[in-house]
Amino acid sequence: MRRFGNLLAAFSTRWVPDAFVFAIFLTVLVFGLALGLTDRTPLELVGDWYGGFWNLLQFGMQMTLVLVTGYALASSPPARRAITWVAGRTRGPLSAVGVTALGAALLGTLHWGLGLIAGALLAVEVARSCRERGIRVHFPLVAAGGYVGLMVWHSGLSGSAPLLVNTPGHFLEERIGLIPLSETILQPFNLVFLAAMLIGAPLLLMSMHPRAEDSEEIESHDDDHAGDTDDGSGGAGGGGGVRTATARRELSPAQRLMHSRLLVYPVVAVGLVYLVPALVVDGVVGMDINLLNFTFLIAGLGLHGTLAGYSAAAAEGARNAGAVIVQFPFYAGIMGIMASSGLLEVVTEAFVSVATPFSYPFWALTSAALVNFAVPSGGGQWAVQGPVVIGATESLGIDPGVGVMAVAMGDQLTNGIQPFWALPLLALTRLRAGSVLGYSAVVMLFAFVVASLCITFLT
Repeated sequence: MRRFGNLLAAFSTRWVPDAFVFAIFLTVLVFGLALGLTDRTPLELVGDWYGGFWNLLQFGMQMTLVLVTGYALASSPPARRAITWVAGRTRGPLSAVGVTALGAALLGTLHWGLGLIAGALLAVEVARSCRERGIRVHFPLVAAGGYVGLMVWHSGLSGSAPLLVNTPGHFLEERIGLIPLSETILQPFNLVFLAAMLIGAPLLLMSMHPRAEDSEEIESHDDDHAGDTDDGSGGAGGGGGVRTATARRELSPAQRLMHSRLLVYPVVAVGLVYLVPALVVDGVVGMDINLLNFTFLIAGLGLHGTLAGYSAAAAEGARNAGAVIVQFPFYAGIMGIMASSGLLEVVTEAFVSVATPFSYPFWALTSAALVNFAVPSGGGQWAVQGPVVIGATESLGIDPGVGVMAVAMGDQLTNGIQPFWALPLLALTRLRAGSVLGYSAVVMLFAFVVASLCITFLT
């Protein structure tokens, strides 16, 4: 496994391009497929591309805020101490990889946003802690462990499609009604898949760790964190770093406002007035991306304690958001081509044409895995692929909950080699896509085999 992992990592490092190049390549590929498989003209496809180009602006801003508020929360002194404590429990390179992968997978099962941001920050902190203690750990492999949460998230409590079909008023309610979670994420085939991933993914990554002399350690600039102050008062609006009482007295009245806790606590209190009922009533299952960002924001403000400390941490997080902001419109354009040209229906129906009631869950999962390259949004993919899949389950006499989970599970699998969701992790670790995706590709192959067996034989 070490040789296999090193071989794939070397290949992906050399041949897998930057995530932005990958987005452009996918655009050209989808454009060519739509031109050959549909009746759209080149000019019409350009219109489809531009028509979808800005459709992810809201989602792109939401994802940017996930990155910024998640980073600010995780870099607060209490959260940093917790992450440091977990990182300090590692005793060697294998445990470093295993702890990171297991932590990211558990967080991703709880909520995809937590798995995405906390998994990346845990990877950075584990690698930094190991370097300080003289433990040679291969940082790209640890970073791949921090990405495991994105290969299990749709099978967890925040899965877009399972939650949507259990929400009154969803767009397919007239056809399938409400499908409770007991018929989707709580089905035995999904629970067995999750258990296999929680155990197998960390062990698989651990088995691929190279020899100490071949390990690529984290570089010194990768663990520089803004706003790491003992009192949470460093940062914008009057200087950063730890401020002594004397230094604080030297601030102007305007600067003192940024370092005053009196401005933060009322905001946190008002936020909790909304958050507590929302989280108690709906819990994690009812959390959407807006509530996640609001939770991150209020918790981050409370843990930093001052506007200056939070501003410094948020500014550092925003430095890492450039790739997300620039590349999301290109993926929105790909989605526009897929949806408007009819290419998505062509791909999905091609799988349906060769399926039987026994084999269809596997083919639906496989088609969803392929479509994820062009429509890398769980909710967006269900919106465009869901009607076709539900139509197939109706004609083949299959439980619609199985069709929902086939799309959900297939969607998450190819995140292992799709840089779209890896962008925040790559930004926070400052690694190239190729250095990480070779290892995550091995986990994806394992996950695909397990998911295929589970959804075929345990439904």
